[in-house]
Amino acid sequence: MSNQTALSAAPLLTVRDAVVRESADVLTVLSSTPAGLTTAEATARRAVVGQNVLREHRARPWRVLGRQLKSPILILLFVTAVVSMFLGEAANAVIIGIILAASIGLGFVNEYRAERTADALHDRIRHTVIARRDSAPTEVDVTDLVPGDVVQLNTGTVVPADMRLLDAHNLACDESIVTGESLPTAKSTPPVLDSAGIGDLTSCVLMGTVVQSGTGIAVVVATGARTEFGRIAGGLAAEQPQTEFQRGLGRFSVLLLEVALILTTVIFVANVLLQRPVLDALLFSLAIAVGITPQLLPAVVSTSLAAGSRALTRRRVLVKRLVCIEDLGDMDILVTDKTGTLTEGRISFTTALPADPTTNPERVQLLGLLATEADYTTPAEAAVGLNPLDAALWEATRSEAVRLEGYRRADLLAFDHERRRTTVLVDTPAGERLVVTKGSPEEVMGICSHIPAGAPGILDHEYAAGGRVVAVATKPVAGLSALSPGDETGLTLVGFLVFLDRPKPDARASLDQLASLGIAVKIATGDNAVVAEKVLRDLGIASGGTMTGSDIDALSDDTLRQAASTATIFARVSPEQKARIIRLLRRAGRGVGFLGDGVNDALALHQADIGISVESAADVAKDAADVLLLEKDLGVLADGVTEGRRIFANTIKYVLMGTSSNFGNMFSASVASVVLPFLPMLPGQILLNNLLYDTGQLAISGDRVDPEQLQAPSHWDIGFIRRFMLLFGPISSLFDFATFALMMFVFHAAEGEFQAGWFIESIATQALIIFAIRTRRVPFFRSRPSTGLILASLAVVAAGVWLPYSPVAGLLGFQPLPAPFFLALVGMVIAYLVCVELAKSWFFARPAQQPAPQPPVVVRMRRHQRRVHRRSARFTPRSPA
Repeated sequence: MSNQTALSAAPLLTVRDAVVRESADVLTVLSSTPAGLTTAEATARRAVVGQNVLREHRARPWRVLGRQLKSPILILLFVTAVVSMFLGEAANAVIIGIILAASIGLGFVNEYRAERTADALHDRIRHTVIARRDSAPTEVDVTDLVPGDVVQLNTGTVVPADMRLLDAHNLACDESIVTGESLPTAKSTPPVLDSAGIGDLTSCVLMGTVVQSGTGIAVVVATGARTEFGRIAGGLAAEQPQTEFQRGLGRFSVLLLEVALILTTVIFVANVLLQRPVLDALLFSLAIAVGITPQLLPAVVSTSLAAGSRALTRRRVLVKRLVCIEDLGDMDILVTDKTGTLTEGRISFTTALPADPTTNPERVQLLGLLATEADYTTPAEAAVGLNPLDAALWEATRSEAVRLEGYRRADLLAFDHERRRTTVLVDTPAGERLVVTKGSPEEVMGICSHIPAGAPGILDHEYAAGGRVVAVATKPVAGLSALSPGDETGLTLVGFLVFLDRPKPDARASLDQLASLGIAVKIATGDNAVVAEKVLRDLGIASGGTMTGSDIDALSDDTLRQAASTATIFARVSPEQKARIIRLLRRAGRGVGFLGDGVNDALALHQADIGISVESAADVAKDAADVLLLEKDLGVLADGVTEGRRIFANTIKYVLMGTSSNFGNMFSASVASVVLPFLPMLPGQILLNNLLYDTGQLAISGDRVDPEQLQAPSHWDIGFIRRFMLLFGPISSLFDFATFALMMFVFHAAEGEFQAGWFIESIATQALIIFAIRTRRVPFFRSRPSTGLILASLAVVAAGVWLPYSPVAGLLGFQPLPAPFFLALVGMVIAYLVCVELAKSWFFARPAQQPAPQPPVVVRMRRHQRRVHRRSARFTPRSPA
């Protein structure tokens, strides 16, 4: 029977089936072996059980279209137009239907293109594990795993499926995302009782959990939605929790919806009381509501975000969700490690220093090589998969005296961020058994019973020179067969291994660029404080002070919050201390970003407002991040911040347009409908006006932004928007009323002429006033708009002027206007722009409109649901081509 037939004929195992069986029995049931599957077998099984996926991530046209049709006002207007068709108003109803369809189509096309952009970004971010395929370790996409695959587990691995352990060595997993238990769970290979709870399945590892320490080998039992984590992820809503940017958009939309409902109700009641036809009154009222509501705001935002993401991708920055771009712009503190950001990140081994004269450097280097997780039997491949320090040690040139032949590792205690060291049990060629420890000098020296007198001085000298130093210690043991942390005592310090990571030549320029954006950079490092301070001195950067891990533990939250706001360096800090610093800085109201790439950075990445990692980071760090840098470079990060702020600034331009000229015009129409013997604009004309205006405003997404608007984060301020509306809306209405008077008393316009005249004036003022509102500079022509915005605005005005003379003028209800009207129109537009500029000078000079010296205290909690969404995103297939 083939493996494919065996798998499809036998019942598929669940993790609860596998946890009570011996590992050999599980392999038999899955028709697998410790050597794993062949590529052909894996492909055949995938055809039976499907991909290892939890969510699909692709743009769905019908879903995007459904969002365009969610507006109750839009639906009601469409229904009313259909009713009017059956009551004899067929022409008007068709016009309304065509304009509504065009408006919906415009929003659909732009949002769908943005979602396709998000799909392309998602496909750039792939997650892999090492599985045994064709009897060899092979890098495999996590979505391609199938039951029977044998997978290697190392510290920091995000477990890619529910798996039965075949081998485990000091293995412990963080299962909080599944069980809610904060403490790591120790894992081992013996079966457990059938009655064990989810947190006691010690012979299995669960999808979505994280290897906290140790190593292991496991066989895949269940994939995708059949896993324990898959059931949790499937029970959540498909939509991810909203970001602060999205919540701000929601608050603004609610504000305009409230205004629209009030205005619509008043207009409808007033027109009914004036004995106007009820259907005409309803159509007009609903058209006014559509004119006020920000119908294309989602499309403007999506277009801006999609354009921003493409620009960032060209700068080698990937965002997991488009809305994270704006959150990146909201950052005003960046906490980062120095390796690869301030330094080159290319660590090189420079020398081995004995702790006393009786030891030679070659022995220190040899013991250092032994105390790594490398395979001594394959020296050529030993550096693969190691941490940067160990890899540099293996790649360094060695003398003939440093020979590893004959050494055999009997046991290993892998590095973790609590102990900060690696310990091995080794047999020498001479038959001696040794314990060798390598790690942080402070930690290693703390477990030594003998430290040569000159060792502290050697260490201080290397720290002062800026070297990264690792201590090596050993002791002979007899009869010890397995290691435990309790064996890490009574060692003798042998010496130090010194590494060099030079400062980046362009690091100073990158820091200056971030400073110009109002972003304070703080360093959180596991290195010694003296080394971190030396790097800053070499770069010519002034430090605001240094705090160590012990200093942090000694302070209360309130005291630490104040101290952390001024300190620049946090040295010898643990993962929990990093997370605490991030949490307290956020509690002070700051927008905090954290850049990290290690297993120990995951806690801080989850705590930050915006988590940033690199493509080469540990699995758990990439999962916790919102943004991935393809190069660990603060310069490209500054570009990302600039892009985020540009997008927010352009979004606000559209918002302010909707609350000034647009609102003013709709208010004017409301008043005129009560005063005039006819409607100032027909419902179809209002909708056409709105469609033309919105089409032009889409160009805002690519507009230039004044440099001063990028110097600090901006935040949603509904009070500011309301004040802007109450000042600039009436100014717009004032010139509308002037147009009404001109048409009635100077040109004695008939109904069709009146409507054509106000249609043109409304389009001209709405389209051209954007050049004044888009900048705080006075006069507005000191700020240069984008070519696209200029052309779009002029095209909209030209279309508005042409329509009353076009072949469809009669169908739309327009009549041609006399030439003197256009002379008067030019004068009114100029006067309107002047009034807006004067109002701008007064408005932005008032204290209420000045930016606050400290942003409001807004602490955005990272909930468990958000962690599940982030983690499950790694188990999504590529989008179809």
